[in-house]
Amino acid sequence: MEISCSSSTNCFEFALEYLRRLDDTGTGYIYLVWNLKIGLRLLQSFDRYLTLWRRGNHETCLEQDEEEKDVTSSRIQDLIIKRMQDLEFVCSECSDHSTRVGSELIIFLKAIKLFFETVINESCINYLLDCYWLPDPELVIDFIDSVSEILEEIKESHFKRLDERLMFLKSFIRFAMLRGVEGQQLIGLLIHTEEVSMKAFRLASISWSDCFRYIVRRDCSGHNPPPEVKPQISRLISEKINPTEPQVLETYIHVLTASKLSISSDTSALEKSKQTVADFMDRLVQTTMELLQPCTSTPVPIMDQMLEIVEGLRLLTILLRHQEKFKELCHEMKNLIGVVACDAAVVIFSLFVNPIEEGLAKETDLALFHLLKVLKLMRAEFTQVHPLTSVSGFGFPRICELGSMDFLLRNLQELAKSDEINGSNAFPVDKIQTIQEDFEFLRSFLEKIKEQRNQNEKLQAFWSHVMEIAYKAELVIDWTLVGDGCEYFLDDVAREINVMKIEAQEIYDSISYVGETIKGVTKTFTRVPSQVAVAAYNEELVPLDDEVKTITDGLTREGSRQLDVVPIVGMPGLGKTTLANIVYNSPSVMLHFNIRAWCTVSQSYSMHNMLVQILGGIESGKLEQYQKMDEHDLAVKLKQVLLRNKYLLVLDDLWDAKAWNLLERSLPDDANGSRILITSRLQNLSLQFKPDSKVHHLRRLTDEESWNLLQKKLFGKKGCPPRLSGVASQIAKSCRGLPLTVVLVAGILANTAEDCWKEVTKSLTSSIVLDDEYCMKTLELSYTHLPDDLKPCILYFGAFQEDKNVPVRRLFWLWISEGFVRKTEGMRLEDVADDYLKDLVDRSLVIVSEQRIKGGAKACRVHDLVHEFCVKKAQEENFLHILHSQNDCFILTSPSNPLRVCDRSARNLMIRESMLEFPNARSLLWFKEDDLGFWLPKLLRVLDLGKLVFVECFPMEVLLFAHLRYLALRLYLIDSIPAAIADLSRLQTFLVRGENVSDLLLPKTIWNMKTLRHLWTTNPEVGFIFPVENLEVSSGLDRLDSLSLAIDPSSQSLQKILTKLPNIRRLRCKKTASREEPTRVGDGILMFDCLNQLESLTLRYFDRYRFKFPLNLKKLTLRITKQPWSEISTIGKLLKLEVLKLCHNSFVGEAWEMKEEEFPKLRVLKLSRLCGFCSWTSSSDNFPRLEKLIVHNCWMLEEVPSCLGQCPTLEMIEVSGCRESVVNSVKQIQQEQIDMGNEILKILIEDCIDTWSSSEDEEGW
Repeated sequence: MEISCSSSTNCFEFALEYLRRLDDTGTGYIYLVWNLKIGLRLLQSFDRYLTLWRRGNHETCLEQDEEEKDVTSSRIQDLIIKRMQDLEFVCSECSDHSTRVGSELIIFLKAIKLFFETVINESCINYLLDCYWLPDPELVIDFIDSVSEILEEIKESHFKRLDERLMFLKSFIRFAMLRGVEGQQLIGLLIHTEEVSMKAFRLASISWSDCFRYIVRRDCSGHNPPPEVKPQISRLISEKINPTEPQVLETYIHVLTASKLSISSDTSALEKSKQTVADFMDRLVQTTMELLQPCTSTPVPIMDQMLEIVEGLRLLTILLRHQEKFKELCHEMKNLIGVVACDAAVVIFSLFVNPIEEGLAKETDLALFHLLKVLKLMRAEFTQVHPLTSVSGFGFPRICELGSMDFLLRNLQELAKSDEINGSNAFPVDKIQTIQEDFEFLRSFLEKIKEQRNQNEKLQAFWSHVMEIAYKAELVIDWTLVGDGCEYFLDDVAREINVMKIEAQEIYDSISYVGETIKGVTKTFTRVPSQVAVAAYNEELVPLDDEVKTITDGLTREGSRQLDVVPIVGMPGLGKTTLANIVYNSPSVMLHFNIRAWCTVSQSYSMHNMLVQILGGIESGKLEQYQKMDEHDLAVKLKQVLLRNKYLLVLDDLWDAKAWNLLERSLPDDANGSRILITSRLQNLSLQFKPDSKVHHLRRLTDEESWNLLQKKLFGKKGCPPRLSGVASQIAKSCRGLPLTVVLVAGILANTAEDCWKEVTKSLTSSIVLDDEYCMKTLELSYTHLPDDLKPCILYFGAFQEDKNVPVRRLFWLWISEGFVRKTEGMRLEDVADDYLKDLVDRSLVIVSEQRIKGGAKACRVHDLVHEFCVKKAQEENFLHILHSQNDCFILTSPSNPLRVCDRSARNLMIRESMLEFPNARSLLWFKEDDLGFWLPKLLRVLDLGKLVFVECFPMEVLLFAHLRYLALRLYLIDSIPAAIADLSRLQTFLVRGENVSDLLLPKTIWNMKTLRHLWTTNPEVGFIFPVENLEVSSGLDRLDSLSLAIDPSSQSLQKILTKLPNIRRLRCKKTASREEPTRVGDGILMFDCLNQLESLTLRYFDRYRFKFPLNLKKLTLRITKQPWSEISTIGKLLKLEVLKLCHNSFVGEAWEMKEEEFPKLRVLKLSRLCGFCSWTSSSDNFPRLEKLIVHNCWMLEEVPSCLGQCPTLEMIEVSGCRESVVNSVKQIQQEQIDMGNEILKILIEDCIDTWSSSEDEEGW
């Protein structure tokens, strides 16, 4: 291939494209190619600068200087052409990509590095900056863009931050140009920006050159920028981009002043370039948040004012980007937007010079006051055009209305007692109490008429009117609390309530309630608990043994040695996934394939997610590592992992051939019998990419099989009582052979009085529908007969992604924060939520996909048809609004103004626009990694920002949401939580996700957050550090239930902290670095016995410490505590302990000799990675209630105690990574159990010699 030499641009583009194609071929030189591309980008950027320099200075440049720059450009071009010719020749000669290719890449890198050292060195750059500058703003912007491309390639957090700040300077120049600033007024900013950009370029080249010493290792993961670069980047940002130096501030203010003075009555320029102003405002918001981040001691009023500026700028940004809303603004408002941007920038930049913690200078304080006043006026003007706080014509949710009323009453009770309304003119206490009392009266009246309202139009109208007023009252009160001036609505609401009270009295006088009954099915659906425990996800509910054999044979015995596809197709609800899961986990399939992986595709999928699922299934310990890799690297890695292995890959719920086409390149065919098992609703999908594949059409259940499955779900092994067999058999036949319909109907019947089963039959057969609609009809029936409290709980699953597991604890916390869970006397809200979930599982609407080690649900999900139903029903009931793609009909078409918004995959621009449609939204669930560049509704109660990562800076904007009850954030490189977190006075759950590298220091204000229930991190290596100052006078957190804690065990403050957390039930505790002078080193006793309510405790890294545990403890996990085995008796005396996990050197020593009568109630014991652990002896009176034993990677252990064979309750023994002698001892225990008549004991053995027990033992595990 000939290299084009017509221009340097062609030269660079050819080289970069060639390297991209070389990378795609999988040469094994990923790091070298990546490094070389950055080197080329650096050369390209410098060459571009020389071109711009000549263009801008051709009239003033000395002839000698211009010739020298031409020579430099020619030398750069010659270097690239020469090296690319050599590289192309070597690649064409070496088809196997031998080491010669790598050597040629290294030679290329050395040549570029030498060029930087000899030509593009610091003296060269300084000379260019001292002698000449780029006089045209477009030339400066062009150079910024070329530098930005390099910084993006480096993919390091410091350079990412530098890139963001360069984009701020670019937007500043663009904004000034739009405002008419030009010539001498702009020169200072242009020269300053050019100097900063060139220094950024120089730092990037230094960092790149330093990579050279890692080339031999070919491992970019080991490289970080050289130590001197990071502080230089920080100084460049803090001194030359942020206006901390007076000279920089003067340059910025000069341009902003000129921008204000160039006001024009013509708004056409703004209308054509709204994006420019919006981008500048975005950068101002980013600058403000960076300014506020370190200000942990900033006075609260100043912090609140700055956050109000942020919110105002965000709102204006959305207006600029929303075409229709912007057109509705008056001429004066449009003109004012640019002025406000200038004023905001002046205030924000001024704050960089004087520390905020010391208060504001008088001039800045006045400017801030004026700016906030203007923003408030603009918001009021906008409200007239598009009323954010409108309470008329609101489409309120129509489910669980009495539960919503109860939630309002609880909030009114709390508000009447709170400090928020004390002394408030808007909220006199007596007014709140009166509204509360009136709603309590109306609530009791609604309870009386709830059975009759569906048969009486007047009652139904009254009911709807009362609920509308309740929702209105809640909105008015909540908007007033956040300072949006809705208090004048409150008197109107109070008058409407009085009218409803009078009408209620009239209705009561005109209707007699004595002896009235309601006919129909609804009344009779009372709770009748099922007689069997509900199935976990992998239980064999589809009794098609012949189908299992056919598919298994197709995978293991039939077909060619070539890679082949085995498709299972059928209509929804037939049990395709269940069948595939049974086959996938069958012992014969597990033995036949070296590697197995499961990937759920669904309708909405991404290549990255599919690759992570597959690789994570193969190597679960590396899941987090895979999540951080890009798509290309994942594809290469998957091919490497699967190469020369016989593998089985399941692609579940496949909807189109594109997903297969994306994966196919990463699936090697080594002619060793590898297979792809596919499930799909589409009959001929597999034929599109494998025309010769043999499609397996999954059949329906026969009437007999349907009847057997219904009996199993309803009655277990007892079978159906004769009195019900007739009607139950008829119901089974009406299910049309669809397993999903059978289990759904079983859920209905389990909660229906027996004398009403015939009415269920009538409901199922009352109309003629197509087969694919039948499951939906059954779901509608099942939903209709749910108790009101459960309806919002099941519809909430529509907010989660299809086919994804939902962590149960997170689900409970969300339900509680949403107000779905009613307070029940003597029960914690979490326990009530657990009962709700059990009820939904019992009705076969929810599947338990992961179980906890001690029983109970750890994660759950819903069938894809149930998910489809939830999404549709939630939309109909105005319960949940889901943002899909740009063309989705839901977006911007619904006038319902929903309370809950869930984003799946809509583009960021669409989100910005859509949020204007949801000013009263109470919940926002986010599932993407996109930037949060939009204004958020102020009434949010639930904010879950999913995969969105906040790097180095805590998102201060979230502290504005006074009604927030649930907050979930993903943080990285953040080590403290701001004091203003206490402004969230209603917060119940604070969940921190992500791989944050340090523990999180809580502020002193944390002790003021009386409503906190859960303070948790998903990363067990990270915990919250409580402040130790003034503990004697700090109040406690009496409601805290779950806590991820990081403590310094040598500190004297630990005991004081624990005593302030009296009701903790779940505590995960890790050792953190000392922040005080240590008082003891590793030989003290950590006292947890003061936590009387504690049920679950996890301890990490407390090596050589001893512990005193609370007596009520039910679950204990120890990791890297290095206890001697003599200390195990302390744990053995815990009379209520049910689960014990001893992991990763929690105990050290060779022998564990148990004493009599230890662990009287222990149900589950896990031993993992106990190095040096050889001998374990126990007696027959140990573990009298043990159900499950897990032994993982105890490499030195010789055997499991034989006396466990006498344990009457033992159900499961799981062994992996142990000696063959351990396996033999476990098999001996199993035989002893069989001799005792216990045939339920199952054993699971992996990664050991003689790896499998009998297939019968493994069935169903």
